[in-house]
Amino acid sequence: MAELKNTMEIFKLLNHSNCRDCGEKTCLAFAAAVFKGKRRIEECPHLAPEIIEKYAGNTRRAQSIEEDMAETVEKLKARIADSDLSEAATRVKGRFANGKLTIRILGKDFSVDSTGRLFSEIHINHWLVIPVLTYILEGGGSPIAGKWAPFRELPDGMIRNPLFQRRCEDPLKKMADEYPDFFADLLDIFDGKQVDNLFDSDISIVLYPLPLVPMLMCYWKPDEGMESSFHLFFDQNAGDNLPIDALYTLTAGFVHMFEKIAGRHGGK
Repeated sequence: MAELKNTMEIFKLLNHSNCRDCGEKTCLAFAAAVFKGKRRIEECPHLAPEIIEKYAGNTRRAQSIEEDMAETVEKLKARIADSDLSEAATRVKGRFANGKLTIRILGKDFSVDSTGRLFSEIHINHWLVIPVLTYILEGGGSPIAGKWAPFRELPDGMIRNPLFQRRCEDPLKKMADEYPDFFADLLDIFDGKQVDNLFDSDISIVLYPLPLVPMLMCYWKPDEGMESSFHLFFDQNAGDNLPIDALYTLTAGFVHMFEKIAGRHGGK
């Protein structure tokens, strides 16, 4: 039997009428439910018998996000083993010594050797490892432009921007509102640099999650009945040094890290 590997492969088999005879609102929703194992493909009343016979009970199990990420990390490590780390060090503004490429992440050392083994002074997880290895492998080496741009204005950023706001900017705003030592910790723990209040913000801090991908955090305090505001900006050349999906993953990873710190210390 042929195997259906993703939602779109299932969707292509349906008639796209959104008839709801299966109980789902759309054919795409039904296809997603089949892929997740919540529905069976034969539950669509409009599929031809030969299609059902060919595909019934033969849908690949959907992996969890963590499983997908672990698989991606292993693929990136395999690519690292085939790469020239000495060349990459020059390109991504790192250093190469004793068989390891080392870059600075938020003021801490992160290293990888030619076998893909990782060494770090900070806690590492898949949300961070994936964009960091992607940066090493695919970073274009474009110099920092010194001009700031919101996420949506980076190449392909507009499509991802609603999710970026929800998963990155909104949680950071909440932490800045509720955790009084939030910015002090960013300065002390993550080697942040306070700069002149850019964009007329009350607080402006620059972090370096990657050497050629600086991040600017701007916070506007609540004032005269208006609520606070928080926005992230990146160097204009960030998209040359990290694909937009990896930049989103990197930022979301750091937000998760910041949330843990705020959770431990915010009430003190």
